[in-house]
Amino acid sequence: MIGFILILIASFFFTGIVIRVKSIAQGRKGPVILQPMYDIWRLLRKGSVFSTTSSTIFQIAPSIYFASVLMAMAVVPFCGNEGLISFEADFVFFAYVLAIGKFFNIIGALDTGSSFEGMGASREALFSMLAEPAFFVLMGTLGLLTGHMSFANIFQTFHFGTYNSYAFAGIAAIVLFVICLIENSRMPVDDPKTHLELTMIHEVMVLDNSGFDMGLIMQATNMKFAMYSALIANLFIGSLSIAASIAAFIGIEILCAIGVGFVESFMARYRMSHNAQFILVLTSLALLMFFGVVASLGKL
Repeated sequence: MIGFILILIASFFFTGIVIRVKSIAQGRKGPVILQPMYDIWRLLRKGSVFSTTSSTIFQIAPSIYFASVLMAMAVVPFCGNEGLISFEADFVFFAYVLAIGKFFNIIGALDTGSSFEGMGASREALFSMLAEPAFFVLMGTLGLLTGHMSFANIFQTFHFGTYNSYAFAGIAAIVLFVICLIENSRMPVDDPKTHLELTMIHEVMVLDNSGFDMGLIMQATNMKFAMYSALIANLFIGSLSIAASIAAFIGIEILCAIGVGFVESFMARYRMSHNAQFILVLTSLALLMFFGVVASLGKL
């Protein structure tokens, strides 16, 4: 329960820290850290406008997307304790409950009948599909290393003590961080600030959403940022005390937000044709970790 609440609280500040880091990197003061939440609160108080060409699918898609992220958050453990939902191979549930939400987001975009939204939906589906093997290879590798197959047991059993363990944790953190960027359609895969339909991915996919529905989608994105950062935090928290774990969790969330801000400040967006290559390299990195674990366990 503590982990779920911490992720929810971190989501209120994550995007604000990202925007503040980008502002500082560009020599601007920038908005207050809670400005994204003010914007979401304003949207949540507004009604939604629905196209006459759309159906019930478009109307329910944002709510299902938001609920899917909440369900995924419930699986994330904290400080060696299980999440609200925990069972063997729960990381499979984590991945596919998020996939259900994204599926409804995609078919909601297609339901509008807009060729632009269909284009964005197809791109987001492709990039999510390419990122999926990296996540499963990573979690399978951590399961092989620790001998467990649930989030809670994997993170509780994972210990530092050798150079190999530090290397594995570093690679896992990088893979999860880049998956976080891909899943949230951020640089260098997508530019959240672009307004050119031909190059947008996520933004063009939610082009027809408004009011309350748009607020749900934006908050779901904030929670996904905090959730993936929480997975990274669990790699390093281990079996610390509750107070130390909370402090470490907050610190790692802030570092991840700063990292996203720096990536978006100093990296250019890749050409659309290069995104697939970039994401497949991530899978190669996860496979490198897998072979490293197999070698360290003497199973080659």
